[in-house]
Order: sequence, then structure tokens, then C-alpha cells
Amino acid sequence: MLQLTPQSRVFVAIEPADFRRGIDGLAALCQQRLREDPFTGAIFVFRNRRGSALKLLCYDGQGFWLCQKRFSQGRLSWWPRSAQASHRLSARELQILLWNGNPEDAGLADDWREVA
Repeated sequence: MLQLTPQSRVFVAIEPADFRRGIDGLAALCQQRLREDPFTGAIFVFRNRRGSALKLLCYDGQGFWLCQKRFSQGRLSWWPRSAQASHRLSARELQILLWNGNPEDAGLADDWREVA
């Protein structure tokens, strides 16, 4: 099972990926374009060109996990823009992205707030 913890390192590939790629192709993309080692246990997030699907790649010490989410309605309304090849997300932001497609529109309370 793929677990997201606050300590999880999450990298988002800025450019869309060819979704015909499997584990080996995406791991090579991590090394060549993102300049990150896919064997570190970080979670790598890729999107397709249309923005209607995401793929997550993660190594758990025994093998790779490759997960795909295809949105049944609409497309991703948010995706980071950067001059770099990748963007860091927190595990919380990734969970929001997977559920509603936009971490900025989640409307969630801050992690730390005063309770009345």
C-alpha cells in the first residue's frame, strides 16, 4: 500500500508525460529530466497532455508502485508552472490534488490554528 505521510517527498513533473510509458520509462524520466533518483522512495507525479489523468511512481524498497487516476469529469484545473523540470508538493497538497484537482481551491483550514 502506498502511504502518504507528512515526511513524504513528492515531486511533480512540470511537463506532461507520454502515458504510454510504464515503470521503466517513467523511472528513466525521473533520472534524465527531473535529475532525481527514483529509488529513494519519493513519489513522482506525472500528468498527461490533456490534463485528464495522473500517474504516480514510487519505490517502496521491494519494487515500484505505479498508480494512475483518470478523472471521470473535467480536467486538472491546477498544475505548477516553473522554469525547473519539477516542483515539490507536500503530502497534504498531493492528497488534495488527487481528490479535487486543485490544492489552491481546497478551502481547508491551516495545519495549525487556534481551537475555540
